[in-house]
Amino acid sequence: MIALDRRQLLAGLPLAAAASRLPAAARPVLDPWFADLEKRTFDFFWETANRDNGLVPDRWPNPPFASIASVGFALTAYPIGVARGWCTRAAARDLTLTTLRFFDRAPQGEAESGTAGHKGFFYHFLHMDSGLRYRDVELSSVDSSLLFLGILFAGLWYDRADPVEVEIRQLATRIVDRADWPWFQTASHSFSMGWHPGKGFIERAWDGYNEGMMVHLLALGSGGYPARDGAWEAWTRPYPNVWRGTGETRHLAFAPMFGHQYSHMWIDFRGIRDATMRREGFDYFENSRRATYADRAYCIANPMHWDGYGRDIWGLTACDGPGDFRLEFKGETRQFHGYSARGPIGQPDGLDDGTIAPTAALGSLAFAPEICIPAALAIHRRYGANLYGRYGFRDSFNPSFRYTDVPVNSGHVDPAQGWFASDWLGIDQGPILGALANYRSEFIWKVMRRSPHLRRGLKRAGFSGGWLG
Repeated sequence: MIALDRRQLLAGLPLAAAASRLPAAARPVLDPWFADLEKRTFDFFWETANRDNGLVPDRWPNPPFASIASVGFALTAYPIGVARGWCTRAAARDLTLTTLRFFDRAPQGEAESGTAGHKGFFYHFLHMDSGLRYRDVELSSVDSSLLFLGILFAGLWYDRADPVEVEIRQLATRIVDRADWPWFQTASHSFSMGWHPGKGFIERAWDGYNEGMMVHLLALGSGGYPARDGAWEAWTRPYPNVWRGTGETRHLAFAPMFGHQYSHMWIDFRGIRDATMRREGFDYFENSRRATYADRAYCIANPMHWDGYGRDIWGLTACDGPGDFRLEFKGETRQFHGYSARGPIGQPDGLDDGTIAPTAALGSLAFAPEICIPAALAIHRRYGANLYGRYGFRDSFNPSFRYTDVPVNSGHVDPAQGWFASDWLGIDQGPILGALANYRSEFIWKVMRRSPHLRRGLKRAGFSGGWLG
């Protein structure tokens, strides 16, 4: 394997891109092609949702189970579709009501089977038809949070006096407030990542810096069972271990880009700061912008010498991969992976096997459009139908994996262009649609700034300034 200079690893940025200043933020105009991408991405949620219960598959066209996180993204996608003229308000409203009625009535309890959740939370994956726990998956605090954010958004957006919309608002409040956050809270005041019946809580808790930010803010703002004091302090306590970069590139690092995107899809962090960011002199939105630049800088430097990486072909995050193989690449044995969280080596949870995901750049478009828009256009232009199809960009691709004699887990291998995923994943489609909606009109942010739940959570976490006051 290629050895990286230790100082390079500690800085979290490649030597060729370790400059301490970033370009000024810009607001370029979107190419007309983006409308096609957005419509196709919306169609993933609209066309794959089960009309009987509102559940949305984790992936398509291989949908063995539903993902509650995908449902959260779907509930946010439907109003975007209404605003863009892709579906009617009545149709979106009815599907949303079906979804919320399902989660309101879904059985809960400690049993290992026959339930959809426990203590107001829900299992990571559910059977598409019955809506019950899929196999032995965990009761997930973070996936429940993604679901709850979608539910909160729906409860705010459907604001008419129509009986259906009134019921949507009532159900949204009831479902989200039912979550017993103190039950999920550890002795150190953070939150366990999950729970299994008969086994108990997963040992690892949400702390450091990643998508767990939304877990803490939702828990602190709950109108039913709010988290105990100390949750935000527990979350930020490990921050000193995850700072990377210097000067204007200094940021709280987490290698996979999704950790910088999920919370921001619903929460507008521009201009609001907690105690840490008041000391640092910038907000979490700027942190995600810097993380986006760091991801791109790593791919430009390309310390692992993968094929295809460059100024406009970049983006590392959790995504599908060709499979778990050890193969020779450029005279060295390299490890490839199936579905994994990927990101720059030298950052927390870094892993780089040459696999790029379009959602990594597109999900950051609201942070750094000046580099994310060219990336999306370049990826589409270079890889065309190998990567772009019915629901927009397939999940991922690996230009270095051109082994046509290797039985890949999924997808296909083009001998000239490499491996391409076959599936679209809900948790990767959602950030694409959400980032573009926020970039165009602050569509989600404007609605969620009205959320009493989020306002309570942010204020309990010590945020102030900007729209929060």
